[in-house]
Amino acid sequence: MKHRAIKRRNVVIGIGATAGVAAVGGIALNANAATGNASGSSAGSLVFDPDAYTELTTAVTDTEGTEHAVTYHFWKAITYVSKPVDATYQSLNVSVPVEIDGTAVDASNAPILLANSVGGYMPSSVADATGIGGASMGGGAPSGAPTASASASAPGANGNTNATGGAMNTNQLLALAAGYVVVEPGARGRGLKNSAGEYYGNAPAVIVDLKAAVRYVRSNRGRIPGNVDRIVSAGTSAGGAVSSLLGASGDSPIYEKHLKEIGAADASDAIFAVGAWCPITDLEHADGAYEWNWGTNALSTGKQVDQTVSKDLRSQFAEYQAKLRLRGLRGSGFGTLTARNYDEYLLKQYMEPSATTYLAALSDSDRETYLAKNTFLTWDGEKATFAWDGFLTHVGARKKTVPAFDAFDLSAGENNEFGSATTANRHFTAYGAKNDTTGLSTERVESDIPELLNLMNPMYHLVEKVNGNRSRHWWIRLGTNDTDTSHVISANLAARAENLGDEVNHLYYWDQGHGANTDPGDFITWIAKVTGYKKAKKK
Repeated sequence: MKHRAIKRRNVVIGIGATAGVAAVGGIALNANAATGNASGSSAGSLVFDPDAYTELTTAVTDTEGTEHAVTYHFWKAITYVSKPVDATYQSLNVSVPVEIDGTAVDASNAPILLANSVGGYMPSSVADATGIGGASMGGGAPSGAPTASASASAPGANGNTNATGGAMNTNQLLALAAGYVVVEPGARGRGLKNSAGEYYGNAPAVIVDLKAAVRYVRSNRGRIPGNVDRIVSAGTSAGGAVSSLLGASGDSPIYEKHLKEIGAADASDAIFAVGAWCPITDLEHADGAYEWNWGTNALSTGKQVDQTVSKDLRSQFAEYQAKLRLRGLRGSGFGTLTARNYDEYLLKQYMEPSATTYLAALSDSDRETYLAKNTFLTWDGEKATFAWDGFLTHVGARKKTVPAFDAFDLSAGENNEFGSATTANRHFTAYGAKNDTTGLSTERVESDIPELLNLMNPMYHLVEKVNGNRSRHWWIRLGTNDTDTSHVISANLAARAENLGDEVNHLYYWDQGHGANTDPGDFITWIAKVTGYKKAKKK
């Protein structure tokens, strides 16, 4: 039965001064937008019902200030597995444009944007959403869960992240206005407890659920609108990490038993392309990378972290980086990337070009004012140059203490993510376990941790077990002032993907912090380019 109640929801999309402008399907696209709320549950079969939608209309204001009316069909809270642990989280919403500015469009072969709202590895739900972009973190942090390691108290740069660092609805709205199909999956997350007091959302639940969502979509080829062979994931912070993981691990057999347990559809979980903003990933090496990057920066209190621990972790990073044997991106002029040359690589490949783009876009007077305040920068009229130490001083305080991710006192969100059914927080690195301050009886990580790390790390699928079914297109973004993670984490991901022959679009936003997304319109255009999609067809 078709539901034809037409509801109008006006969503005005704003734009920052540093954002780029792109045109897809005749609409200039680039923006930031507001959030919605959701929770609840639903269940159903694994066969998509093409007629079970509500028709909605939303207004999207483009970067030139022109409002566009987009009418779309909205399918709400479809449970995407046959044996859900908790359908509140294991459900997805689907939005399909049918009319843009009064012209009917056919999205039957459009790219599918799979946009997660994961932040801090917390649970996310779409069950109470009343339209596109209404995913939430399931009511916030579950009772008893530690604070998320990713931005935990307020929206990030450009108002583009939710309270735990997950992405808001900018990409979804712009994709809809471009004629794309948008799928928004919920997923289990850390801290969830059942009636017996057991945790059921810790690793690898989030990636297993997202894979199951992809399998649901792909198993409904011909029923669900859109091209199921052109699924593009998108996520921010921990959501960026699982977006990257989803792309790197397509059809990997190591997830099969977990997918069978929840009754995932019998289909591929490979996706076509990845969109990842500030991905906090490679967690077993993230502490060392963080100290290499921010080890000499003081906390916001002005206090330095324990430099003995920081130096230990920096040494661990140097050993790990050497083993990776990654090469710099094509055209960078850098061969093997090591702890000794990575600062210069980041400067030349990312930081100076980012500053150059920023300064070139300023008016002469604004540029003069900025340079007067930031004397570490040299501007020759065409290019910005500076030293690594000057850059670190410019960024200022580091966000996290040491270790940043596997905390000695088990207080980090990632300790909670690697908890077990009966233990809330656990160490996942040998160094963290050896230096535990909580009184544990053993100084070793538990026996299941190595497998969990492989399940949660995209680098495992790109380095140790190179996956032939991975995504071959990567959009990666990070703010230069983001101290939630190390800059080398996303740079290593980009380098490895390109070293394998994949197409990589990776840059840093100058002076932006965690969760920044200042060029979402360019992302929408990039999707059209890599998928070969021209524009929404007129009916």
